[in-house]
Amino acid sequence: MSVEFIGMIGTQDASETRPPSGPAVDPAYTARFARAHEDAGFDRILIGYSSSRPDGVQVAAYVAGHTERLGLLVAHRPGFIAPTLAARSFATLDQFSGGRVAVHTITGGHDAEQRRDGDYLDKEGRYDRTDEYLSILRRAWSSAEPFSHEGRHYRFEEYASGVLPVRESGIPLYFGGSSEAAYRVGGRHADTFALWGEPLAETAEQIASVRAAATAAGRAEPPGISVSFRPILGATEELAWERAHRVLDTIKSGAGRTFFDQARHQRGQNGPQNTGSRRLLAAAAKGDLHDRALWTPTATATGAGGNTTALVGTPETVARALLDYVDIGVTTLLIRGYDPLDDAIDYGRELIPLVRQELAHRAATTAATPTEPTTPTEPTTPTEPARPTLDSIGSTR
Repeated sequence: MSVEFIGMIGTQDASETRPPSGPAVDPAYTARFARAHEDAGFDRILIGYSSSRPDGVQVAAYVAGHTERLGLLVAHRPGFIAPTLAARSFATLDQFSGGRVAVHTITGGHDAEQRRDGDYLDKEGRYDRTDEYLSILRRAWSSAEPFSHEGRHYRFEEYASGVLPVRESGIPLYFGGSSEAAYRVGGRHADTFALWGEPLAETAEQIASVRAAATAAGRAEPPGISVSFRPILGATEELAWERAHRVLDTIKSGAGRTFFDQARHQRGQNGPQNTGSRRLLAAAAKGDLHDRALWTPTATATGAGGNTTALVGTPETVARALLDYVDIGVTTLLIRGYDPLDDAIDYGRELIPLVRQELAHRAATTAATPTEPTTPTEPTTPTEPARPTLDSIGSTR
């Protein structure tokens, strides 16, 4: 099997450990950041969304003009522009970029953040609107004939677009969330359902919930699953952990305070309202270290304002940890660092090749294994996927 790697870029050098440097839109930095991901072998980059960020579609258009093959995952909140206009906007970008566009749907996890752009629906209302919105997007991307719609949130007559996506299947839809409403809507519409990096057991529970929602919606195939992490690498385990604690100390010291204050302001002062952040904090409350390498104090220190849990260790250890998630059904890995640009480069040199080589090794081993003939009455037993070994993962080092 193959696994998709997604990174994340911004238009300014900033993170939870780095105060913003330079203008809010730094074209040279943005191009350099995107090209670093392309050179590192990422499949896509996520362009985030908030009420204070530069417009993601325009950022994606700029990045498309400065890269050759890198996929563009544009975060988008339904409700602020009409779905018909959004369909044309993304289809236009898809045509100019040669079919590189995907859309990451974020329904919105905090009432105060939504109201900064004038949205006063409550959470259930937002998910109801998203459900209708995505249905319209899908039809607008596939309909060669005019169509009309009258629903709870949208009404229009004889819509017909002169621009459609590059692929007949439309533009891939990613979907983020961890609530029951998110499972329901994302399970119905998403090509890939995105989760934040929780322990393996909790992630498996969420995957089961997404798949159950997809089945309830009548889908024959469930969506793919994306999980997000913040890998912290070192040449040895000791050096990796030393670096992890430096990252944590820097977050706590307030060195990235402007960035952190902005993120905290967007979440509100009374803690996270969204289920995903609450789940990360709950995992952190159970212990600092989970499974092979999942480290949660960074989530606690930032208030879990996004994908903030780390995977700590040598590239081999972190590769094994990522493969543990692949083994439970994850198809996409979103990784970004606390030192965003340099970490993206390091992931391309040291981490992504290890995961891809192990997956290729598994595929080759499976293909080379002879299949014993069976009689019609002989039961067959499914086999577990091969676990990563030190020899196979370490062979690229």
